[in-house]
Amino acid sequence: MKVTVDVDCTPEEARRFLGLPDLGPVHDVYLDKIKETMKDGITPDTIETLVKSWGPMSDAGLSMWTRFFDQLGNAGSSSKK
Repeated sequence: MKVTVDVDCTPEEARRFLGLPDLGPVHDVYLDKIKETMKDGITPDTIETLVKSWGPMSDAGLSMWTRFFDQLGNAGSSSKK
C-alpha cells in the first residue's frame, strides 16, 4: 500500500514544525563578513585563514599546503633554467 500526503506550507513553517533552528541571523552575519572582505580586498592573512579552515588538522594542514605550493614554485623555477 502506498500513501501520499501533500503538505502546503512555507519553508519557515516547515522549519518550525520540524524543530530546526533559525539560521537567518547567522546567515546575515556571514553575508556581512563576505561583503566586508570583498570591499576591503583579499589579504594574505585572509587566504591563510581560509586555507586553515579547509585543511584537516589546522596548522598541520596549512604546513602541508605551504610545502605543496613551495614545491610547485620550485619546480616551475627550476624548469626555466
